[in-house]
Amino acid sequence: MASNGQYNYSYIFKYIIIGDMGVGKSCLLHQFTEKKFMADCPHTIGVEFGTRIIEVNGQKIKLQIWDTAGQERFRAVTRSYYRGAAGALMVYDITRRSTYNHLSSWLTDAKNLTNPNTVIFLIGNKSDMEANRDVTYEEAKAFAEENGLTFMECSAKTGDNVEDAFLETARRIYQNIQDGSLDLNQADTGVQPKSTVQRPGAPSDAPANGNKQCNC
Repeated sequence: MASNGQYNYSYIFKYIIIGDMGVGKSCLLHQFTEKKFMADCPHTIGVEFGTRIIEVNGQKIKLQIWDTAGQERFRAVTRSYYRGAAGALMVYDITRRSTYNHLSSWLTDAKNLTNPNTVIFLIGNKSDMEANRDVTYEEAKAFAEENGLTFMECSAKTGDNVEDAFLETARRIYQNIQDGSLDLNQADTGVQPKSTVQRPGAPSDAPANGNKQCNC
């Protein structure tokens, strides 16, 4: 029974994390999946990947999280990961206005390359650095409201609100499934129901997304 515990979930949700280089995307991923802060996180080359099983409304859900590089030279590579994302965490650094000013470009990519029901969550990272704040909470909240985004300030260093951001995104995706606005029969929803991810007797590399390393 224990050996099947890692497959004991009802859905897989695919997430992507997007935003400028150095805003703390990888640190947010590590804080959420490993509960620790990586002070000297190297810049991501291409994409990195992490997973964690969470619970929403009594359902166990496996999050597959793709952390994309922020550098322009990797943009063509990372754009291919937007497709089929159920959730997109769009991150800026509250101490660097330039990263906030670039949000419109990231949002355009997210809206053009994901499906219309993808949940886009805006994160202002480094909330622990209040003394160096360059972007006010109010203006970011207004930007989020204008664009129909959920917004939260977080700190990958202290862990403040990191859990909430990932879980709230999952709750909204789950709600979209429950109310029928997310049709699981369509391609590229970023959601795989249990029927496609758990087949008795199937080899561990059987999931329909072809990701042979997803049992980590």
